[in-house]
Amino acid sequence: MESGLIYALFGIVIIVPVVRHLRRTRRREAAALEAARRSGLQSEGPRAQHPRIDVSHCIGCGACTDVCPEGDVLGMVGGKAAIINPQKCIGHGLCAEACPVGAIEIVMASPSIGADLPRLTAEHETTVPNLFIVGELGGLALIKNAVNQGREVIDIIARRLPKRGPGVAEGERGYDVCIVGAGPGGISASLRAVERKLSYLTLEQDEVGGTVAKYPRQKLVLTSPVEFPLHGRFQKLELSKEELLKFWHGAVRSAGLRVNAKERVEDIRRAPDGRFQVTTPKGTYTARAVILALGRRGTPRTLGVPGEELPKVMYSLIDAEAYRNASILVVGGGDSAVEAALGLAYQKGNKVTLSYRGTAFQRIKDRNQRHLQDAIASGKLRVLFSSQLVEVRNRSVVLRVGETPQELANDYVWVFVGGTSPTAFLQRIGIQVGPHDLTSEAAGEAQRAVS
Repeated sequence: MESGLIYALFGIVIIVPVVRHLRRTRRREAAALEAARRSGLQSEGPRAQHPRIDVSHCIGCGACTDVCPEGDVLGMVGGKAAIINPQKCIGHGLCAEACPVGAIEIVMASPSIGADLPRLTAEHETTVPNLFIVGELGGLALIKNAVNQGREVIDIIARRLPKRGPGVAEGERGYDVCIVGAGPGGISASLRAVERKLSYLTLEQDEVGGTVAKYPRQKLVLTSPVEFPLHGRFQKLELSKEELLKFWHGAVRSAGLRVNAKERVEDIRRAPDGRFQVTTPKGTYTARAVILALGRRGTPRTLGVPGEELPKVMYSLIDAEAYRNASILVVGGGDSAVEAALGLAYQKGNKVTLSYRGTAFQRIKDRNQRHLQDAIASGKLRVLFSSQLVEVRNRSVVLRVGETPQELANDYVWVFVGGTSPTAFLQRIGIQVGPHDLTSEAAGEAQRAVS
């Protein structure tokens, strides 16, 4: 009886702060979305200095929204900074100075949100014929958008491809479509391929769920009713990461969907006959069309140390605000590592250590150097030079600092030691990439999320 009471009290102590944090986050985002809906993110107001936000670099720490002296010029929409009241902006530029990752620049133009993105047609086709992109990699895609795009592109492919001749088995002349990525867009496309009786191959470099699988535990994923192939309309509007992944795994099992997990695509080449050769470490596959549902994370380089497979080890920072009151280790000596450490150090209650094997930072931006020195001086961040991570444990990490092993309490580890960016991969396989203004798309997504 006493033990049951103790467990109940322990559960209350743990759960109540989490629930309060989630409610506060939802209220803040709802207010930002309502402001976005009212303003429509229109380019009104003075044509003078304004922020331009690169959403591909924004980590959602909220620093820019807190320092703006005009109040609610900026807000958080879908975990990213967005311009929600452009008419109030008078160009102070404090948001750009406060951003720990350099995702904001002050420009002499109307307010805008931009990023370097692949050039796509209205049918989500790239500059390479029959090579499509769906989901986050194509812009500001919500989960609903990614699901819809995956379904739509399979319908386009089914209309374009001639029927296979009699007696031609699946895979004998290659697959109808190769789907790269098993996140929301890739899962939707794969299910639709089953429904349309197309031969398909789905490849995923990590695990089913894509970027969503890397969200922090119990992070709420906001969506709107969406139509999943072979399942029907999914009505739930608010759910946790675990609920969403459970639904996807159930849909995969019920449809008999085949996903080649832990198989990373290294190259894609289009042959003279129009078919694609898709190369992975396990072999080369032929497909008549390809759908890229990669997300924006790219392929990170790992350290190869014991315990690196634990779920608390991550290679990209999606939402800094989701991590509070935690002991955190960031590994790396470049701008990405420094920026992530600064963004996490900005959050309430975090104890952040930055580990770098060198004796000093050599290649980081001047602004990052200034912010880093300020964070060290204020005690928000500790830097361990000449250190290497040698082991990750459930509740701690072991570093070698010089020649001395040192164990630190730890909840999360971020590793930034390089890798292959999706942009470099896209350009290498022939897809044109260029600057793209996402202001109108952001407005549409904000309004759909509020409605």
